[in-house]
Amino acid sequence: MARTLLILAALLGGGLIAAQASAQDAATDASADRGRDLALKHCSRCHSLEPAGASSEPAAPPFRELYKRYPIENLGEALAEGILVGHPQMPEFKFETDDVTAVIDYLNRIQSGTAKPNP
Repeated sequence: MARTLLILAALLGGGLIAAQASAQDAATDASADRGRDLALKHCSRCHSLEPAGASSEPAAPPFRELYKRYPIENLGEALAEGILVGHPQMPEFKFETDDVTAVIDYLNRIQSGTAKPNP
């Protein structure tokens, strides 16, 4: 009986962990969707946000390839403090903390070789 209860508790605990992970994945997906909206609004004039194709501004790398130039996790500070470098036509951007997280989640989603289809 005790063994059955232990097995049941382990199964329920595993289900709770899986549910928490699923909820976290859903929150990250929602954040990445918001990051895509921000990128469309602020960045798509020059940067390609698509799975293939060049950016309209030759000096602006496609977002799916930013990891080749910068560790994505290191871009958060630049987004929060204002990006002052980039291609010559790039305006200065300063994002709020939640927006930085959303853009980073989106960038992580679309990096070449790891991209999930857009919803």
